[in-house]
Order: sequence, then structure tokens, then C-alpha cells
Amino acid sequence: MVLAGGDSSRMGRPKALLTMPDGETFIARILRVLEACGLQRTVVVSGRHHTDIQGVLEITGLASGVRLVRNPHPERGQLSSLHLAMSAVVGPTVDGMLVTLIDVPLISVGVVTAVIEAWASSRPPVVRPAVGERHGHPVLFDRRVFQELREAPGAVGAKAVVRAHAGELRDVQVADAGCTWDIDTPDDYEALQRHSGERGNFSR
Repeated sequence: MVLAGGDSSRMGRPKALLTMPDGETFIARILRVLEACGLQRTVVVSGRHHTDIQGVLEITGLASGVRLVRNPHPERGQLSSLHLAMSAVVGPTVDGMLVTLIDVPLISVGVVTAVIEAWASSRPPVVRPAVGERHGHPVLFDRRVFQELREAPGAVGAKAVVRAHAGELRDVQVADAGCTWDIDTPDDYEALQRHSGERGNFSR
């Protein structure tokens, strides 16, 4: 699940449509990473920029493998987008769901794979990547906490579930700090461009 329903008010323009130095949009880059990991069902939740995001998916050829759902009330917060995504793809055969944010475009195949493998090995309720003490995305939720996510308070969101299972969740230590980069403001975006210029294109 890729949550891209926010208004990007601090950024001042849709984060899904921002581009990496190579010209690829945030949304396209994230979806290509998830596709490379072999995930079978992917849903993107949009908001007021639904038409623009849909256009990117069609132009890049990603539309056929993605279910795009529009959140009619993005002002209700991130949890409302997560609930829509769950309604779209979660059924009796779904044992876990991987959730990432459009704000974190630097997730990589290595990090996503590490998270999935850690969950598959012992089925903890929550798995997330970490670089030292910093937690990143994507976050994988096991089926046993789905109902808790549905019932979580809107003001706290999915963090309520993460905190409730703090003693049994799994933090997967990774070397790629890209999973912790939250691109929220113009300054964050400029820093991303500068950092990429220093080390070349980020790998998938």
C-alpha cells in the first residue's frame, strides 16, 4: 500500500509528482521498487491530486498492475487512507500488508525484501526497517493486527498499533538510510537533490 492522499501542504505541491534527479516521479519510483520485489497486489491511495497521479501511472505503464483508490476526505488524516486501502485489497487470503508513504521515495528493493523476510520467518505483529535508533518505511503489519488498525483512533493512527505491540514488534537493522528519509518540505526536497548529486543516483 502506498499512501499518497495528503494535500502536501508543507511542500506546496503534490509529493507524488515530485521527481528524483533522474526525472522519475516519487510515485513511479516507489511502485517500481515494489514491483521488483514481486508483490502481487498494490494499491495507491490518492486524494485531491488523483487525476494527476492516474496520469503518471498510465504514462509510465504502471497502471495495469496497481489499484488506484481516491480518498474523498483526505483531511481526515493518513489513517483514513489506510482504511480505504485495506477495504480495497484485504481479504481472507491476505496474511500481511506492507505500507509505505509517498513521503519516503528512497525505499529500496533490499530494504523491502529484508522487511518481508523478517515477517515471513516468525510472523511478528509489526516489522519495520531501522538504521540505528531511526525507524523507517515500509512497515509490514501482520493479519492479527488488522482489526486493531481498523479501530485505531484517527488522531494517533497506525502508531497506536505500533506502540501497543512495542514489546513484540521486529526492527530490522538495514544499512540503507534512504528508508528513513521523510521528504516533507521544500528544504527536505532540496537536501535530497543535493545528496543525490553527491553520491549519484540512488539504487533501487
